[in-house]
Amino acid sequence: MANLNIPIMVVDDAKFSSVMIGRALKGAGFRDIRFASSANEALVQLQKRPASILVADWLMPEMDGLQLTQQVRELDKRLHHFTYVILLTAKEGVKALAEAFDRGVDDFINKSVMNDQLLPRIFAADRTAHMQNQLLEENKLLVDNLQQLEKHSLTDHLTGIGNLRFCLNHLSEAIRHVESRDASACLLVIALQNAKQIEQQRGLAIYNEVAKGVARRLQQLIRPLDIITRTGDDQFSIITTHLHDEQYTPKSFRRIYEGLNLKAFKSSVGYISIKAAMSMCILTNTPPLPTAEQLLVVTRKMLQKSCETGLITATQWNPGMLKKKPPQSETTSS
Repeated sequence: MANLNIPIMVVDDAKFSSVMIGRALKGAGFRDIRFASSANEALVQLQKRPASILVADWLMPEMDGLQLTQQVRELDKRLHHFTYVILLTAKEGVKALAEAFDRGVDDFINKSVMNDQLLPRIFAADRTAHMQNQLLEENKLLVDNLQQLEKHSLTDHLTGIGNLRFCLNHLSEAIRHVESRDASACLLVIALQNAKQIEQQRGLAIYNEVAKGVARRLQQLIRPLDIITRTGDDQFSIITTHLHDEQYTPKSFRRIYEGLNLKAFKSSVGYISIKAAMSMCILTNTPPLPTAEQLLVVTRKMLQKSCETGLITATQWNPGMLKKKPPQSETTSS
């Protein structure tokens, strides 16, 4: 059964033709019918409220039906909408039909048989437009749901390890662990210095293979209770805690540095070497303790020096850092 409330737009510079079409549509029970005497006027109306069916004359001054169709298709893309376009024409032959379809027209009616064919074509357009717009709406809902899931997700979609949100959650737990048990913790941030170069030279797909390889290797190199996360396209982080005041030093993570820098990663185009920079921030129970975000920011800031020196750069958290003083650091050959 036809949807008699479907929005229909009739575009024709000949008033008599518009009146005849409108009379036929209203006689069939359609209620939402708008009229425009030119293509430009139609576009102004469609920008305010889309139509599901557009009936337009092929030959109009200033902008013809084919040009109008192209404009409507661009408008549809912006509005995530579908408009079924029917052109009215006196043209005949396969060539005219092919030209109309190539330009995005869905159907056209020869004016000589319009009285007989208009309503059957409108009923068919109603079914197609309804289905297309329903699919677009369902797809939009699906995209919105996926974005919401990704927003609340704790997993990096590429590597399968924890993402930035996961890192901050576990970093907060580590800070509480340090405070409640008088323990120590360490945040290690790893940056892939040549990530952009790999992507530019090899392509995104190959770089993604390398990133997944880095995640797998880090999982092999860390201790069982350590937490590994991907905190950026070219950045990974490791969170480690200890019940006692363990003396973390850059040498404590030398095996990780060497495991990434000294052994190439296998990809579908061969072995690719990476250049990893590392920085670390050591946290003990010296109030006031930082938030997870503050600790990550401080550690990330040390990466610049790590990249410049080729060393693992370490800093000890101290309350003065909350006042935005530059962190005191030390570097040890890695």
